[in-house]
Amino acid sequence: MSLQLTPVEAVACCSPLSREPLSESEAEGIVPLLKALADPVRLRLMSLVASHEGGEACVCDLNDAFELSQPTISHHLKVLHEAGLLEREKRGVWVYYRARTDALSGLAALIGGQSQ
Repeated sequence: MSLQLTPVEAVACCSPLSREPLSESEAEGIVPLLKALADPVRLRLMSLVASHEGGEACVCDLNDAFELSQPTISHHLKVLHEAGLLEREKRGVWVYYRARTDALSGLAALIGGQSQ
């Protein structure tokens, strides 16, 4: 049985793009992170959560930034969470999201050419 890395683990294992070419399996492992961020709403949500006071935000904090329904915002947050870009914690009726700085640092190092 082969060990399957999460997208966050896959990006952490890779050398910067400018150092050496990605293998096919490395590229396939990283794609879920990039796909999750490739949507303008999700990219904005990621930015809003990461830059929110205290480094976390509730769906209730994010709804006003978009002309979208709360279920649509929640769907986009779920995609970011499942890709490994956000952590979430339920508190009462609300879910709070926090950016996974290790995932963002890994992507920055991969694209920016800096070693971690």
